Amino acid sequence: GPPLPPPKHAMADGEMFDVRGGSAEYRIKRTGDHYYCTCPAWRNQNKAVDRRTCKHLRAYLGEEHEAARCQEDPVAAAMARPKGAGKPGLLLAQKWEEGMDPTGWWISEKLDGVRAYWDGTTLLSRLGNGFPAPAWFTAPLPAGVTLDGELYCGRNQFNATVSIVKTSGSSRWPTVVYNVFDIPSSSAPFEERMRELRDLIASFNAAHIVAVDQTLCRDTDHMLSELARVQGLGGEGLMLRQPKSEYARIRSRSLLKVKTFLDAEAVVEGYTEGQGRHHGRVGALECRMESGKRFKIGSGLSDRERDDPPPVGAIVSYRFQELTPDGVPRFPTYVGVRLDMDAPKDAVINAERDEA
Repeated sequence: GPPLPPPKHAMADGEMFDVRGGSAEYRIKRTGDHYYCTCPAWRNQNKAVDRRTCKHLRAYLGEEHEAARCQEDPVAAAMARPKGAGKPGLLLAQKWEEGMDPTGWWISEKLDGVRAYWDGTTLLSRLGNGFPAPAWFTAPLPAGVTLDGELYCGRNQFNATVSIVKTSGSSRWPTVVYNVFDIPSSSAPFEERMRELRDLIASFNAAHIVAVDQTLCRDTDHMLSELARVQGLGGEGLMLRQPKSEYARIRSRSLLKVKTFLDAEAVVEGYTEGQGRHHGRVGALECRMESGKRFKIGSGLSDRERDDPPPVGAIVSYRFQELTPDGVPRFPTYVGVRLDMDAPKDAVINAERDEA
């Protein structure tokens, strides 16, 4: 067969060492061309010894080497990763408040896609689950560097993006672009990280991996005219990055989102029967907020979604302009299912606390 890609770390014949997995310790070992691990996942596989791997071997030898050595489909390897095997620590945004001066901050478009973190071996969701990206998609991404970005198919394509990136072997992966907005593994200030990022991405020579454009904000009017331009094109809003800021793995005021609407997540609890044109299909989703309050989302659902609605228990995103005095959203509009969240999250309207 073709030569294997080189391992990320070479092991000599007979070499062994201990690795931590959760609260237990396991031993990995090389004997000839075979690699062993004492973890249950390796021991319990119903495969020939030379075709077995596990997350400890993949982490040490590299995903590509292990996929080729075990003749594994790299998609299957990503999906075999235990669900939520470790949520990546991500920088999360707070909300821009009127009166806060954005002069000198960096403006980029807020992309309506799916957050994706490259940990040096695997493309992960916010919850730490592997995306089933084809091998060609992740091949240019570097080992030893972490990247934070968004899988994105364009404006108003959120549901299409979700459908592609959760589907193993989807033929539509070529429509997805990985828009990278940071290098968390670099401790340099923001402007320097952006230079590193542009140089790194230029070296990939891959059309499906791009650096997100950053524009220096002149003043509040400049930001608001950019917001109007982006929303006029069907975009979601803007992101503001604080000059010289570090990558903080928390919800931080160094990253602010600017939008003219609020968004939040609710859990689906049931359905209301449709009337008139929607007779015989779903009229609205009956939802519960993080606060426990119940409300219905009727607008924004396509005919296909009314025929085959998100299942009970799904976390869905919705947009609205304001809360009623009772604390429920006024005129909520359905956006889509959130694969990267496992509980409802309310928008926080006041300035004291951050918004979802």
